Amino acid sequence: MENDMQKQQHNNHGGDESFKLVGHENFTRTNPRSDKFHVKKFHHVEFWCSDAINVAQRFSYGLGIPITEKSDLSTGNMVHASYLLHSGDLNILFTAPYSPSVAEILTRTTSSTASIPTFNHSMARSFSTSQGLGVRAVAVEADDAESAFNISISCGARPSHPPMEINDGIIISEIELYGDVVLRIYDEEPPLASKDLEDFGIRRLDHVAGNVMNLPEVVKYVKMFTGFHEFSQFTINDLTGVIESGLNSAVLANNGESVLLNITEPVHGTERKSQIQTYLEHNQGEGVGHMAFASEDIFMTKK
Repeated sequence: MENDMQKQQHNNHGGDESFKLVGHENFTRTNPRSDKFHVKKFHHVEFWCSDAINVAQRFSYGLGIPITEKSDLSTGNMVHASYLLHSGDLNILFTAPYSPSVAEILTRTTSSTASIPTFNHSMARSFSTSQGLGVRAVAVEADDAESAFNISISCGARPSHPPMEINDGIIISEIELYGDVVLRIYDEEPPLASKDLEDFGIRRLDHVAGNVMNLPEVVKYVKMFTGFHEFSQFTINDLTGVIESGLNSAVLANNGESVLLNITEPVHGTERKSQIQTYLEHNQGEGVGHMAFASEDIFMTKK
């Protein structure tokens, strides 16, 4: 049974009338296979920061995953520094902008040395100033990134960057997701050779959780242009240990349920301020609050 605080939270919601927060116990999962474009899996997550090599090395040490690729001054990239951690199907990218004076000079040239063509120097610097280290892009692999972009826009999505080719005919495009986070869509890439599939205990990205101000509005928006279905729900009463620092949450999934987008909002009126509200205040807006990794053996991975 809902308590008064939950009822007030639900009554204050606007947005998607088809979305009803019923909690984990009362939620029935169905898969209508309603995707508006085929999404295969997560491709990568990109963090924006002010010192990419330092942050990448810290994550590498903490996760036990080596830096496998780089794009920086040593490779001819004068716009940004990017470093990739790779394990199994997991890819984590760390990117930081170079000097604004160098960027200003580059804007006068006809070509860019950036390895990520959607990179925006001024936005990256502003992002790092206001948010510090944070996720800029959640990337998924689709059959056709250009078609996915066009379908999304026709369904009401907010564009961030139109489709463009990066290399070997691979197309990427970007859609605004929530806050300063974008959904980056990649063309399906050829399978990697077995030597490239080496993992270090962590196999893949399980889910990405976004902290937002209004759960139904964001759920409606994401469902509207992706066609993703509801995978699960949680309310403040479902989560042991957070009853005094509450949240409501819904998880959206693609047809194959290999891409899980957890969307979480704060619950107000609790004895303690919601942990999600604290995040929203210190992050100066919506963003990715956490991400979860999948491992076949957690204890061996920790060793």
